[in-house]
Amino acid sequence: MKLAVFVVENNRVDATVDALVGQGFRVTRLASTGGFLRRGNTTLLVGIEENDMDRAKTVVHGKAPGTVFLALDLDSYERL
Repeated sequence: MKLAVFVVENNRVDATVDALVGQGFRVTRLASTGGFLRRGNTTLLVGIEENDMDRAKTVVHGKAPGTVFLALDLDSYERL
C-alpha cells in the first residue's frame, strides 16, 4: 500500500476528485497554500495499492496536468 499525495490547483480540484472517486479511489482533501504567488491549492491524500498507482496518476494527469505528486510507502495501516 502507498499513500499518494497530489497537490492540485484549486480550479482543477473538483474535476480531479470526481474522476478519482469515479474510479473507486477514496480521497481526502486538505486546503493548502504555497508557491511563489501563494496561490490556493488542494492537497489530495489517496491510499493506493501498488498495482493501481499508474491508473491514479493517469486520472490525475488527465484532469490536472502539472500536479505535484509524491508517493510514500506504508508498511502498515489501520482503520479505526
